[in-house]
Formats: sequence, C-alpha cells, structure tokens
Amino acid sequence: MSDSAPKPMGLAAQAAQNFRDLFRWQQRVTIIDENGQEREEWQSPEMPKNPIKLLRMLSATNWLYYLVGLAAWTVDGYDFHSVSISLTRLSAFYGVSKTQVSTAITLTLLLRSIGAALFGVAGDYWGRKWPMVINMFIIGALQVGTVYARTFNEFLAVRALFGIGMGGIWGGAVSMALENVPTEARGLLSGVLQQGYSLGYVFAALFNLTLAPKGGKHGFRTLFWIGAGASFFVGVVRALFPESKQFLDAKKQNGRGGGVRAFRSQVGTVFRTQWKMMDNYAVFIEVGMGYTKNQSSLAGILMKTGACVGGTIIGYISQFFGRRRTIVLAAVMSGLLIPAWILPKSLGGLMAGGFMLQFFVQGAWGVIPVHLNELSPPAFRASFPGIAYQIGNMISSPSAQIVTAISESHYYTNPNGKRTQAFGPTMAIATAIIALGIAVWVALGTERKGSHFEAVSAATAAVDGPVPHHKNLSDDLETGSYDEKNSKTEVSGPQVHTVTKDAH
Repeated sequence: MSDSAPKPMGLAAQAAQNFRDLFRWQQRVTIIDENGQEREEWQSPEMPKNPIKLLRMLSATNWLYYLVGLAAWTVDGYDFHSVSISLTRLSAFYGVSKTQVSTAITLTLLLRSIGAALFGVAGDYWGRKWPMVINMFIIGALQVGTVYARTFNEFLAVRALFGIGMGGIWGGAVSMALENVPTEARGLLSGVLQQGYSLGYVFAALFNLTLAPKGGKHGFRTLFWIGAGASFFVGVVRALFPESKQFLDAKKQNGRGGGVRAFRSQVGTVFRTQWKMMDNYAVFIEVGMGYTKNQSSLAGILMKTGACVGGTIIGYISQFFGRRRTIVLAAVMSGLLIPAWILPKSLGGLMAGGFMLQFFVQGAWGVIPVHLNELSPPAFRASFPGIAYQIGNMISSPSAQIVTAISESHYYTNPNGKRTQAFGPTMAIATAIIALGIAVWVALGTERKGSHFEAVSAATAAVDGPVPHHKNLSDDLETGSYDEKNSKTEVSGPQVHTVTKDAH
C-alpha cells in the first residue's frame, strides 16, 4: 500500500522532514519508474524475502556481470590495501617514516575522484565494457610500476597515478553489476558487492602473511606482482563477454544512440539539478599493543571477515528496513562499539571488538552502492555514483596521514600498562567523527528505494532538435520519445509501472 507524499519546499525544510521520516513506520521514498517519471510515495516496509530465492532469481548472464563487477572491486581493494599492509616494510625500504609512506594513501584517495569522473563519463557514454577493460589494464600496469619504483618520490608518483585509475573502478563495476540484477535482490547483492573491498584486504593480508616474508626486505613487491596479474586477468575476462544488456536496451529504446550533443546537454542538466548530492588498525595492534606482524595480520583478516558478513546481512536488511534507516543505525552502532575495538588487553578481545566494529561499519557501506545508484540520475549510473563516492574519499584523503602523524607524535599508556604511540585513541576519535558524520548526513538526505533505473534511456540516446527543458529531473533525463508499441502497463495496487518487453 502506498500513498502520495508531497515534500515541503526548501532545502532546510526537506532535511528536517527527512530526519522526522526516520521515526515513522512507513517510508517516504522517491520512485523513478521505467519511464523516468518521478514521484514521492509512502510505502510500508517490505517483508524480507528468502535470500536463497533472491539469488536464484539471477540468470547465468546476470551472475556473469555481477561476479565480474565484484572481482573488479575486489582487485581494486586488494591493490589499495597492499600499501597500508606494507607500511612498515615500505618505510624500511625507502628509509622514510610511516607517516611519509602514508602520504601515498592520501594521494591515492585524493585523486580517485578524477578517475571516477573520467571513466564514469566514458562508461555512461560508450558503455560499461571497454572503459572497464582499459581501466583494469591501467591499474595493472601501475602495480608493475610500483614494483620498479626505485626512489620514494617515484613511488609517490606511481601511487598518485594509481589513484586516478583506481577511482574509475567503483562506479563502473557497481553500475554494471546492479543494473543486471532483479530489483528485489539489490539490497542483498549491494551488501555483498561492496565487501569486495574488504575481501581484497583479506587476500592482501593473507599473501602478506604467507608470501611476503619470503622476499625479505623486498617482500612487499610480491603483493604488487599478484595485484598486477589479477588486474590484467579481470580486464581480459571483461573483454571476452558483451556489453551490458541493460545499457544496450536503454540505448536502443529511443532509436539510435551516440548523440554527442544530447550527451553534453544532459551532463549539464545533471550537474545543474543534482549538485547537492555531489586503516591503521594493523599498525595499532603491532605498535600500540606490542603484538607481532603475524598477529596483527590475523587481527586484520578477522576484522575484514566481519566486514564481509556485516555488509551482506545489513545490505539484505536494507531491502526491508529502508536504505537510510539501515545506514544510520549501522553507523550509530559502529560508534558505540569503538571502546570494544581499542580497549581490550588480549589479542582475542581486540579481534572480537574489531570484528563487530567492522560488521557495522562495512554494513553501513554495504548499502551505499545501491543507495547511490537509486539516487543517481538514471542515465548517469556509471559517473554520478562513482563521482559522489570518490568525492567523499577525496574529502577524507588526508585522514590516514593525519592519524599516523598524530599517533607517532603522541604517546599514551595502553590497556596493558605500556607507554606507546597513540594509535588507539587517535583512531577512536577519527572513527567516532566519521560514524557521526555519516549518520547525520544520511539522516538528512532523501531515499529512492524502488527506483526502476535499469530500463531508463542511456545518456547517449540521441535527440532531434534542442534538448527540451522540463520542470523536473525525470523529464530532463528523457532524451527522446518513448516507443509505446514495445511497452505494456502493469498495475500493482496504486502504482502504475510501464516496462519494455525486453526489460529484465
């Protein structure tokens, strides 16, 4: 059952209403149907469906697109975490402090938004396939470049370029994966997909634990060789199967595609109307608490395992509970678990606290892919979510370097009574700020759970004559006439959805 839900005018009034909506059983959602028409509705939460049945809804082709997207994001996470895991080895190899090495992490995060824009726009204009293939080859080549970086400045330069390449992966992988799965399964599969980043950390930590020590001082290079090979492999696999069916269907819906003038005009429309939307724990275990490298690696693996489990479960819950409520609740829970994350004296206690913290932190982030894709202008799913996601990374990019610098220059007495560098308290404060910021930001935002974005026209759909100006975004995104011969109308309660015969 759903009812019309008009929103108040004005940004402040809407933010206040969005916050109040969190405490109402029915959810106010912005629906974008298959025609690109937009409306506000009240909806009662859906009852959770059997996750096995949700997974069985995917065809073999759906699984292919999804798993390659997951693999690309996992490799991306592996490549990024290879530096943070090798912080101590890199510091010794280049003869610089850990704070200086963490500059590479800052540069990578800072430049990811550039890659998100470049490869995202390419993905929206030319399709999901070749931009991703090129993107994977580039980050593979830069991993090789990391291996051969002789000086620290060369290392920083390569990692800065890697940030641009890395920034393009998330938007393309997520858009390709989620637009090719049934709407009902998006929450669950979004949660799993986002944890590719944590899974990448697990692989990097395992190789760091087993293979890197055999290389001695140069052991970190093994991690980057593996990352290069994995990146090239995913790129080759993606090159072997066709363009995303949903992208091709949307592109054909209005006849011919490839309209450069239409694409440029729609980019302008998107930015005019949508501008408002636009770790150091292993070191703490090792340096702050006095445990060995192997023990810190095991703690990191268990934490990221918690992230994978939490992302899957909480992403699934978001399909019933709502995207915003789920993110806010998970962020609040992660803040409450900070003491259990850094205060225990035993390794087992630290690992258990880390597992639960990451369960909720990555649980919140597990909802982000589907939430951003539903908020995105439908024809710009490769660029808009990726840019929004990486702008957040850009804003937070100095955090790793700041946390490391503050921790190395301040000391405290840890729970075991030893005087050590203040990694624990510094990370606790930083995590609390992040958790609070996410909770407040999402609580004041909007929600579009239920948007049928997968069948809306592609950004390249050509138009004849000037691009029309309409009073709402959904009309702006329509770049041509809708072919009514190939459509049918489905009525479900008060909702009317028009879908193409070829739509999934």
